[in-house]
Amino acid sequence: MDIINAIILGIIEGITEFLPISSTGHLIVASKWLGIEPTDANLAFEVIIQLAAILAVLANYKDKFSPKHFNLWVKVAIAFIPLGIIGFIFSDVIKTLFSVPIVGVMFIVGGVIFLLLERNYKEAHCATTDLTQVTYKQALWIGVAQVFALIPGTSRAGSSIVGAMLCGLNRKASAEFSFLLGLPVLAAASGYDLLKHYQLFSLDDLTALAVGFLTSFIVAYFTIKLFIRFLENFTFVSFGLYRIVFGVILLTNLNSG
Repeated sequence: MDIINAIILGIIEGITEFLPISSTGHLIVASKWLGIEPTDANLAFEVIIQLAAILAVLANYKDKFSPKHFNLWVKVAIAFIPLGIIGFIFSDVIKTLFSVPIVGVMFIVGGVIFLLLERNYKEAHCATTDLTQVTYKQALWIGVAQVFALIPGTSRAGSSIVGAMLCGLNRKASAEFSFLLGLPVLAAASGYDLLKHYQLFSLDDLTALAVGFLTSFIVAYFTIKLFIRFLENFTFVSFGLYRIVFGVILLTNLNSG
């Protein structure tokens, strides 16, 4: 992994981690286009730079890390349980799904789901407009929806946001709960890979990892801020259309190749 590739992947991770467009899917495709071999070290690099995204959430929502928000974090923990259990049990099966064709198909499926959801979604009718209003039942159902993110190309943020909107959260609250829910998910995945593969990194690899990590943090920090501002005025329709177009491009290039 060279410095240029580390910066490119860091930018992609920072932009896509909290948007409903699948960071994993984009990293798989970008790595393939950049000619980065899917070695254990390179795959671990892609997972570990997700830790930078965690720091970006901490920086943006530091006010939520206080004792008065204890119940909120209990709900986040509840939402994490379904994915944690399913991901642990079927980890070997999930690894076999990492391919461009599956990513392309799931991009399209996710895009269609967003378009159908927005067609009937009435934000004015949403009772939950703030993170503190999320109930334990809503948190559990959001966690169940997040399980679909185990399929590459589905998007962790996308599946949890869809689940939140279906449970009665408005767009902003759905996105923000998805941000916080990403903390245990990314911490578990990144921490595991760091412990498992840290010995694979040489000094040069560590330099690239540091550059990718810093790039990912900076880009993710500003992406979160801009995304929330975007949702104050717009819907998820543009993300749905993007997913469909991107998925079609992937499958078309695959077939033409």
